[in-house]
Amino acid sequence: MKKILVTGSSGLIGSIIYQNLKHKYNFTGMDKVKNIDNANLPTHIINSNKIEEINSAFKDIDIVIHLAANASELTEWDLVLKNNIELTRNVFEASKLNGVSRVIFASSNHAVGNFEKDEPYKSIVNGKYENLDPIKIVKVNEKVPIRPDSNYGISKAFGEATARYYYEHYNLESISLRIGTVIKENSPKTNIRHYATLLYQEDLVQLIDKAISAANINSEIVYGVSNNKWRFWDLSHAEKTIGYLPIKNAEDER
Repeated sequence: MKKILVTGSSGLIGSIIYQNLKHKYNFTGMDKVKNIDNANLPTHIINSNKIEEINSAFKDIDIVIHLAANASELTEWDLVLKNNIELTRNVFEASKLNGVSRVIFASSNHAVGNFEKDEPYKSIVNGKYENLDPIKIVKVNEKVPIRPDSNYGISKAFGEATARYYYEHYNLESISLRIGTVIKENSPKTNIRHYATLLYQEDLVQLIDKAISAANINSEIVYGVSNNKWRFWDLSHAEKTIGYLPIKNAEDER
């Protein structure tokens, strides 16, 4: 079984990953607190972003799933700098120092979030579908310019750049997942935007599983969203590089 360290393991995504894939991989967590729902997950409790204090958690680890961050796009800069940017750099550095083979980085759609100011994406996220054909929508892919919509989005763009740097300089494989909307309710019904952006928990599990097991990885950027009728992020690169084929469609809940 591959030994996998999950940073931010007490959060929603970390808990979903552990509960659904613990039969398949040997997980260890790293977080400031331990989630009581993951009582059986061995967890390094570390209240620091410093490389010398997190480094020991990376010993004998095959793959790191880096989730830890202040996750709101409303997060103020000082927290983004400390908990997203500084920590992300140190996670990659600790991975390099300990011979980790791959980092799966939880990036975000907010790294390119300003596309939602443009049509037709602006109409789609507001549920205004008149005169729009979902099949003809030009999807936002991994090659578009970085367009962060917040300090949080800036930090995710930084993480993608860091991933590329560590691959090109140290051959550390990476997959940056531009994750859509993952919520506890696992339904789009609370927000019209989610009919386009929702990543169902079932598809999240597949996305992570594929990112762990994929072969011939360099430094990749892929989108993580379910196969929603109104999604506007391109999944073709995710299919090509890691074999991700989501099965859920938010439109089925309309």
